[in-house]
Amino acid sequence: MKKFVRSILSVSALSLALAGCGSADQAQQPQEGASDNAAKGEPRKLVISTWGFSDDFFREEVYAPFEKEHNVEIVLEIGNNAERLNKIRQGSSEVDLIYLSDYYAQMGIEEGLFEKIDRSKIPNLEEIYDIAKAPLGEEYGPAYTIAQFGIAYNPNLVKTEIKSWKDLWNPELAGKITLPNITSTSGPMMLDAASVVAGNETFNEDAAFAKLKELKDGVVKYYDKTSEYVNMFAQEEIVAGPIMEMYFKDIQAAVPEAVFVSPEEGGYAVMNTVNIVKGSKNKDLAEAFINYHLSKEVQEKIAKAKVDSPVNKNLNLTEEEAKGITYGEETIKSLRKLDMKTVTENSKAWIDRWNREIIQ
Repeated sequence: MKKFVRSILSVSALSLALAGCGSADQAQQPQEGASDNAAKGEPRKLVISTWGFSDDFFREEVYAPFEKEHNVEIVLEIGNNAERLNKIRQGSSEVDLIYLSDYYAQMGIEEGLFEKIDRSKIPNLEEIYDIAKAPLGEEYGPAYTIAQFGIAYNPNLVKTEIKSWKDLWNPELAGKITLPNITSTSGPMMLDAASVVAGNETFNEDAAFAKLKELKDGVVKYYDKTSEYVNMFAQEEIVAGPIMEMYFKDIQAAVPEAVFVSPEEGGYAVMNTVNIVKGSKNKDLAEAFINYHLSKEVQEKIAKAKVDSPVNKNLNLTEEEAKGITYGEETIKSLRKLDMKTVTENSKAWIDRWNREIIQ
C-alpha cells in the first residue's frame, strides 16, 4: 500500500473561481500569441468546462473583462466533474480549459487527456502557495483554490467542545452525526482521518475501516450531497459532522450559532485544479487565462465575494473578509494532503470494502 502524503491537502464540487479585471502587469499582460488579434478582427473562442456555480458573478466580473482585454468569446460547458470528464474522454467536446477536483484531474492525467503546460507563460504561479503550484505534477495545471475539510457542530446541542477528529467518536455524539460517503470527494479524507484517530502515522487501511465500523451504528446518514448535511443540521437530526469549510456559510444561515473546527491533527486540503485539454488550438490563450485567474487582483475579488478560497499568498484580507473561507499561510501549511494517485489506484477497492463493512 502506498502511503498517503500527509503534509498539507478533493468536491467536491467547488465553483470556478475567477474574478476581476486586475491591474497588475502579470494579470493583464497578454501572453505571446494570446492576443495577436486583440486589436481587430473576429474574436477567438475559448471554451471553458466548469461547474456553473455563481454564473452571473463569473460572467460579469471574470469573463467579461478577459473577453474585452483579449478579444475573446468565452463559451461555457457546464456539468459535474464526471459528466464533463466523460465528454473529454469521448471526444465529444471542443473544450480548451477544464476545471476539475484534483481526484478527477488525476484520472484525466493518467488517461493522457491534458496538455503539458508551459510554466514560463504563467508567471503568477510564483505568487501562489507552494502546495497549489503543481499538486499533480509540474507538467500539469495548478490548483486555483484550496478549501478545508474539517468539522462543524452545534454548540447548543453538544456538551463537550469539539477540537479533534477523535471527538467524533465521543459516545455523546452517537446517533447524532453524519459522515461523507466514500464515493464523495471527501470520503477518502474521512478514511484517512479514521486511520489517524486509530493512532497511525502513515495510512493503515485495516485500522481505518475498523475505526469507522465503531461509528456506523451512530451515524444518521452517510451523505453524498452537501444539501443533505445542511438539511439534517438545520432540523437538528445531527449535531456534528465533517464538512468542507466552503459550505459552512450555508450551515450558519440555518443555525447561526454553528461552529467550524480545524481539527488539531489538521484539516484536509480540498483542491480544485485547472488544466488545458489535449489538442486545444488555443493553448496560448488558455495559459493566459490561467495566469489571469491566479493574479492577486482576481484572487482578491473572488475571495472577498466568498466564491472560492484564494491561493495567491499576497492577499491581505481583513478578518471579516476572510470569514468563511480558507485563508492565510499558517492555515494552508496546517492542512493535510492526500496523494491523489494513491486514491485513484485504490478507489474501487475502498468503495467495495465500504459497501461490505460500513453500509451493510
